[in-house]
Amino acid sequence: MKEKIISLNKLAIGSSGLVKQLTAQGNIRRRLLDLGITKDTIIESLRKSPKGDPIAFQIRSAVIALRSEESSKILVQWIE
Repeated sequence: MKEKIISLNKLAIGSSGLVKQLTAQGNIRRRLLDLGITKDTIIESLRKSPKGDPIAFQIRSAVIALRSEESSKILVQWIE
């Protein structure tokens, strides 16, 4: 079966993904790395704000909110 790689902002609420690649550059990349978003980290999509942006994610033991612009630069493998 082929891996399903999607950007994090496309991950359905309640689903999890395994980080495969960061496409962000510069300060945004540094911020994502500082938040613990590294290769092979599991991220769960928790909920969207009423307007749909930002989205809350659980990363390790922390819950963080990322805007669609930032989360679109994180590629994850969808976990069933």
